[in-house]
Amino acid sequence: MRITLLEDDSFISEEIKIYFETRDHQVELFTNGQDLLESSNIHQMDIFILDINTPIKNGIQTLKQLRSDGIQTPAIFLTSMSDIDYIKLGFDAGCSDYIRKPFHFEELEIRINKILFSDNEQKIQIGPQQFFDLARRELINNDKIVDISENEKNLLFFLIKNINHILSTNIIIDYIWQDKIVSDNTLRTLIKKLRSKSDFDFIKNIRGSGYKIEKYD
Repeated sequence: MRITLLEDDSFISEEIKIYFETRDHQVELFTNGQDLLESSNIHQMDIFILDINTPIKNGIQTLKQLRSDGIQTPAIFLTSMSDIDYIKLGFDAGCSDYIRKPFHFEELEIRINKILFSDNEQKIQIGPQQFFDLARRELINNDKIVDISENEKNLLFFLIKNINHILSTNIIIDYIWQDKIVSDNTLRTLIKKLRSKSDFDFIKNIRGSGYKIEKYD
């Protein structure tokens, strides 16, 4: 999972980053809304966590601009602004949830999972005995958890979040490697390694278009 965090308190932002990165998620930090809006990775994020009281462009202004730009990625306000008027402003701007500080990391994680993965969508079947748990980012083959790398987890997560849809090679590379310069061969090698760990080839190569995973029925 790729998280964008808008937070100008360095202690809080680092604590959130450490918590989620130890769980194999990626966290991109911003201290002001303008820098967030100008990020080249903005379309590849899975969720936004936004403080309200941030410099240059505050969290509510930032989310309004994201929605105006057509970006519908889920967003959670994480803020000390607990007045009911701010809560209303947050939801009117397009947030999915509103959490008051101080908070528990586990609560934040639970709320994220609830937004991103409904109860019947957490574990997706992609083969005869293959499942991918989106919340835990685990590949399960014949009731056993398969040992896969972080990049392999990110690849599966991205493809399955867009299940039945073709994703171009460039979009996949941008999601997994972000700003790093990576060749198409690197992606093909990653897919080959992942395929070797399963009895069923669930990643489809659509010649000239990209890759997709189809939901198994």
